[in-house]
Amino acid sequence: MTTIHQALEQGTRTLTQEDQANATLDAQVLLSHVMHIERSTLYAYPERTLTPEQDQQFHTLIERRSQGEPVAYLTGHKEFYGLDFLVDQRVLIPRPETELLVEAALNHCRQMLEAGRTPVLADIGTGSGIIPVTVAVLEPRLPYLYATDISPAALDVAYLNCQRHHVEHRVRLLLGDLLAPLPEPIDILTANLPYVGTAEMDDLPPDVREYEPHLALFSGPQGLDLMARFFLELKQSQKLAEQAVILLEIGYRQREPLTTMLHEIWPQANITFTKDYAGWDRLLQLTL
Repeated sequence: MTTIHQALEQGTRTLTQEDQANATLDAQVLLSHVMHIERSTLYAYPERTLTPEQDQQFHTLIERRSQGEPVAYLTGHKEFYGLDFLVDQRVLIPRPETELLVEAALNHCRQMLEAGRTPVLADIGTGSGIIPVTVAVLEPRLPYLYATDISPAALDVAYLNCQRHHVEHRVRLLLGDLLAPLPEPIDILTANLPYVGTAEMDDLPPDVREYEPHLALFSGPQGLDLMARFFLELKQSQKLAEQAVILLEIGYRQREPLTTMLHEIWPQANITFTKDYAGWDRLLQLTL
């Protein structure tokens, strides 16, 4: 019978041989997933044995990980903003950088609520639903939020996450392109649209390029095509309430071209940028 200690050693060795950067951590996450225990239990009981079924499942997951498949897709889970979300290859894997967008949205929500105004929030291109679900969980005073996506498969995952966090009656999922499904003017508009350029495809890590949905990753050669259309729709659609705030996650080299683009559309717009944990411009805030 294989012990926890032996399984971790074997798993780490296999992943290290395939140059996986986080071999030890990945092996721990996969083994705790297979055994349905916390990672801390792996340290506390290294001599505990795996069942034959667990041993085989762990071996299979290690082999898949050694080929580059992301850990989050192997386990079907990813933590975001302290909450556990279901993810699979229908949606992007949540990134820590997107927490900046959620934090900004929550701050604006709370400022409006404290001023006696209940804001209407919409998340465009919601994917797994991490943004609206997190906002709904952390700000229960919001009676409802909208979340749109052009992918029915992504919305299926978002609905599972709404159910998981008991907000399925407050997060209204809408199928459609960008702003088209929105039924009323929006006070706070969030979006983590595809912003990777196809010219950058070869620069991406293989596990991103080969496994995550390209529909949610790429948008033209410089990653700006969908955002350009998004801003023009905003200009023409009358889907924004007065004094609306737009919060958008962006690529780390897009500050200058987006500033130029936005000033052409809205010469008087107030544009600010927030840096992510690595020091790159990551969050664009636009007020009109």
